Amino acid sequence: MNRLIKPIGALLCGMAIVSTGTAHAAQSRITKSSFGRTASGQNVDLYTLTNSNGAQAKITNYGGIVVSLMVPDQRGLMGDVVLGFDTLNEYVKSNPYFGALIGRFGNRIAKGRFTLNGKTYKLATNNGPNHLHGGAVGFDKKVWKALPVRRNNGVALELRLFSPNGEEGYPGNLNTRVLYTLTNRNELRIDYSAVSDQATVINLTHHTYFNLSGHGNGTILNHRLMINANRFTPTDATSIPTGELRSVAGTPFDFRRMTAIGARINANDQQIKFGQGYDHNYVINGRRGTLRLASRVEEPVSGRIMTVHTTEPGMQLYTGNFLSNVKGKGGKTYVRRGAFCLETQNFPDAPNKLNFPSSVLRPGQVYRQTTVYRFLTR
Repeated sequence: MNRLIKPIGALLCGMAIVSTGTAHAAQSRITKSSFGRTASGQNVDLYTLTNSNGAQAKITNYGGIVVSLMVPDQRGLMGDVVLGFDTLNEYVKSNPYFGALIGRFGNRIAKGRFTLNGKTYKLATNNGPNHLHGGAVGFDKKVWKALPVRRNNGVALELRLFSPNGEEGYPGNLNTRVLYTLTNRNELRIDYSAVSDQATVINLTHHTYFNLSGHGNGTILNHRLMINANRFTPTDATSIPTGELRSVAGTPFDFRRMTAIGARINANDQQIKFGQGYDHNYVINGRRGTLRLASRVEEPVSGRIMTVHTTEPGMQLYTGNFLSNVKGKGGKTYVRRGAFCLETQNFPDAPNKLNFPSSVLRPGQVYRQTTVYRFLTR
């Protein structure tokens, strides 16, 4: 994993352009513009990262949200492949985590409780009886400090957030840094790190909704998907893992070979019924901490391909089962199953499952993980 690097100096007034300092300097750049203000009066900015190929990511420091991501199709035409909104107010009012950074703990914790060092901590229950995505005001609803940084392989934006002891019920003063890099290989690379002054639990992830045919262009049921996982974690009716690591063989969850997402999404299977489609964590093959292939997705009409590499032990497949005619960017309507999410992560409810990979971060340790979304064409 790359280490976070020294930030470039302060941005100039209003808008700044930061070049990579390489042969691609004339093309690779970051620009900054206003994205509005929160109700409390905090200024929110929108950063546009453009690489040497003309691919472009727009990221706001409100929630670290990827607002848009322009990548080429097989004809070389750019298209925005992520769902989102046009304005800050829409993200604040009714965002189903479009494009956001998630913390302190991504996914669910059963009944909003966990025990650490003999003490039980109570969290918000904001998803039925359970805690979801960091609580009522998670990292997706925070204004992060943003700094452009210099990279040799593209352009990058570093985001920083301080979460005080007791926030949302979690112990420890937590300092988090996330580095978004749009590389000249058309990769969106996300490097995460965090430290705490007390033992705590942590599970950071990224929640972009993808549609490789372009946001708002129908469902993703024809996308072909491969997931590099022999097992998944089945859940109860409230989406909390049972603790079993179940083989995907002979189930609708077997994506070890390229398969259309819609091929078995309505199967007569209890787990499918619980999630109303796919909303499950996969156990990614290989060793945690090593950057390895987790998934590959192909969209046959546009010819766009996305691969996912991660250092994390798990990845949540979510197929937009609860989207319902959401009004998105540019007047587009996002229909049910109009996007998929591939959220690299530790396992849901890991603080309460001793057989799951540990989510504990102790003083003196550094939490690190990397995920890379790479975009190709046929």
